Amino acid sequence: MSFTKAFSPAIRELRILCSQTGPQSAGTRQFILNRYATIKDLNPDLPVLVREADGTPARIFARFVPHAMPGLQTDTAIHEATNREIDVKKQHFEVDSSGEDDCHVADGVHDGLEFPTEEERLTLRRVSDTIPWPAYLICVVEMAERFSYYGCSVVFTNFIQQSLPDGSRTGAGGAEGQAGALGRGQQTSTGLTTFYQFWAYVTPILGGYLADTYWGRYNTICVAIAVALVGHIILIVSAVPGVIEHSDNALTCFVIGMLVTGLGTGMFKSNVSTLVAEQYKRSKLFVVTNAKGERVIVDPAFTVSRMYLYFYLFINIGSLVGQLTMAYTAKYVGFYLAFTLPTVVFLICPFVMWIGRNNYNRTPPTGSVVATAFRLWTFAAKGRWSANPVRLYKNMRADDFWENAKPSKQQERPRWMSFDDQWVDEVRRGFKACSVFVWYPLFWLCYGQLNNNLTSQAATMTLNGVPNDVLSNLNPISLIIFIPLCDFVFYPFLVRKKIRFTALKRVTAGFFTGAAAMVWAAVVQHYIYETSPCGGHATECDEVSPLNVWIQTGSYVLVGFSEIFASITGLEYAFTKAPKNMRSLVMAMFLLTSAFGAALSEAFLPLLEDPLIVWNYAVVAILAGIGGALFWLSVRHLDAQEDLLNNLPEGHMRAVATGDSEKV
Repeated sequence: MSFTKAFSPAIRELRILCSQTGPQSAGTRQFILNRYATIKDLNPDLPVLVREADGTPARIFARFVPHAMPGLQTDTAIHEATNREIDVKKQHFEVDSSGEDDCHVADGVHDGLEFPTEEERLTLRRVSDTIPWPAYLICVVEMAERFSYYGCSVVFTNFIQQSLPDGSRTGAGGAEGQAGALGRGQQTSTGLTTFYQFWAYVTPILGGYLADTYWGRYNTICVAIAVALVGHIILIVSAVPGVIEHSDNALTCFVIGMLVTGLGTGMFKSNVSTLVAEQYKRSKLFVVTNAKGERVIVDPAFTVSRMYLYFYLFINIGSLVGQLTMAYTAKYVGFYLAFTLPTVVFLICPFVMWIGRNNYNRTPPTGSVVATAFRLWTFAAKGRWSANPVRLYKNMRADDFWENAKPSKQQERPRWMSFDDQWVDEVRRGFKACSVFVWYPLFWLCYGQLNNNLTSQAATMTLNGVPNDVLSNLNPISLIIFIPLCDFVFYPFLVRKKIRFTALKRVTAGFFTGAAAMVWAAVVQHYIYETSPCGGHATECDEVSPLNVWIQTGSYVLVGFSEIFASITGLEYAFTKAPKNMRSLVMAMFLLTSAFGAALSEAFLPLLEDPLIVWNYAVVAILAGIGGALFWLSVRHLDAQEDLLNNLPEGHMRAVATGDSEKV
C-alpha cells in the first residue's frame, strides 16, 4: 500500500477537525497525533508535532503534509509505533491550551489569534481589519491607469462622431463650437466605443491565463503596462495635426491604437484587481476586543469588501480627473493633447510598481492550473451527459457532481490529479461564482449607456458652454461621495441593526438601481423629443432642446449607486470565491461579463436613430429589472451559504513525479 493511501485518511480527518469545535473531537485528535507520530518515524523529513506537557491537545496548528511522500508501505508499521513519543525540539507543529478545541495553520499570519466559537459567530458584531499599506500603492497604480483609460475614452465619442470644425487642425471646437474629428455619426461612434469596451474586457482572459499559469500577477501587470503604453502613443499619432485632417488615415491609426490599448488594459485589469486584495493575507475569522471593550469578530470577507470599496474609490478619482480635464482639453486645445496627457499620467504606473516590488504579496504561477481545473470538470461530468436537457441540467447540478471527482474517491488516481480534496471544493466554489456572473451582462448594458448614448443625449440639450461629455463626470463624483458614506455610515448602520446585506443581496440591489437609472434616461429622452424644435429628430437638428443638460444628473447618480452595489461586489465575489491559484482567471471571467454587455448593446444600434432612442433606454431598463429578479431567484441558495463558502480550507496542488496513475 502506498504512503498516500495509508496517510490520506488521517490527513482528511485532521482537516475536518480544523473546522470543528468541542470536546467530542479531542479523542480523534489524539488518534491523529499518534498516527502522525508513526509516519514521522518512518519519514524523518516530515515536520514534527509538539505535544503539551499533560499530553492533551487542545489546539493544533498544522502545516499540512504533502500527499506524495515515500516510505510507508504497509499498515503494520502504523500499529507498531502508535504510542511512540514525538520529538518536541522542533516546532513545525504546535499544541497549546488556550481553552478552545480547534486547530489552525501555523502560517505566520494567524498565529496567536483567538478564533470564535460557533455561538460567537452567530452573535458577535463583525468588523473589518486594517488595510495593509501595499494595497494603497496598487490603488495608486490603478488610479493612474484609470485616468489614462477614461481620459482618452471620454473624448472618443466626439472624436469619431463629430466632424472636424471648420478651420481647425486639432479638432478643438472652442467655447461655442463642438469638438470633433472624423465625422462618422452616432451609430459608428457607438459601435466603435462599444467594441472598445468589449475588447478591453475580453482580453482580461488572456491576462488571467498568463498570470495564473506562467508569469504571475506582478510580471503580467508590468507587461500589460508596456503594451498599453504603445497603444497610447498610437492614439496620439492619430490626432496630431497633419494626420487628423485625413479622416480615413486618422481612423485607421485610431482603431489600431484602440486595439493595442485595449489589449494592455485587459491584461492589466484582471491582475491588478486581484493583486490589490491579495495584500491582505488573513483568511480566517478571529475575535478582538475593541477600544470600547466590545468583543467583535474581524471578518476577512468584510476586509476584502472594504479594500474593494477604496480600490473603486481610487478608480473613480482617476476617471473623474481624467474625464473632466480631457473633455475641456479636447474642446479648447485639441485631441492630440487630450491623448498625450493621459499617456504622461500613465507613466506613474511602472514607477509605482517598481517602488513596491519588494513589498507586494505575490502568488506564484502554478503551471497548468487552468487546464487541470477544466479537466477536473470534464472528469466530474463523465457519465452525466444526456440528450434530455432537463436530465442533463439535473445531472450537472447534482450534489455529488464534484464529490465523486475528489482524489480520495478514486481507486486509480490519474497522473494529472495532483491536488487534494480541498482544492476540488475551491474549484466547485469558483464555478459557482462564475454561474453568478451569468446575469451581469444585463447590468453592464445599463452602465454602457454612460459614455456614448448619454453623451450623445447631452448634445441635444442646452449646454450653456459645458462640453457635452463633461456630464459623465457626475458618475465618478457620485461614487467618490457615496463610497465613504457607505463605508462609514450605511453599512455600519445595517450591521448595528443586524441586517445582513450580503454580497448577493447587494448585487440584486445594483440591478434594480441600474434599471431606475435607465427609466430616468427614458423620461428625459421623451421630453427632449417633446421640446426639441425638430420634434422626434432631435439628434439631427441644428438647434437643441431648451431642457437644461443637468437634468441628466439622476441617471448618472443612480448608475453610481448601482456600481457600488453590483460592480464592487462583483470584484469582491470573484476574488473571495476563486481558488487561490486561479484568482486572475476567475476575475477575468467577471470582467468578461462587461464585454458581453458591450456585445449585447450592439444589438440596440437600430434603436439609436430618431425617434426610437427613447425605446433604447426603456428596453434596457426592463431587461435590467427582469435580470435583477432572475438573478436573485437563481442565487438565493448561495446567499445562505456565504460564510461556508468564504471559510473553506485552502486546497493545494502538487506534482506527481512519475507514472500514469498512482493508487490511493
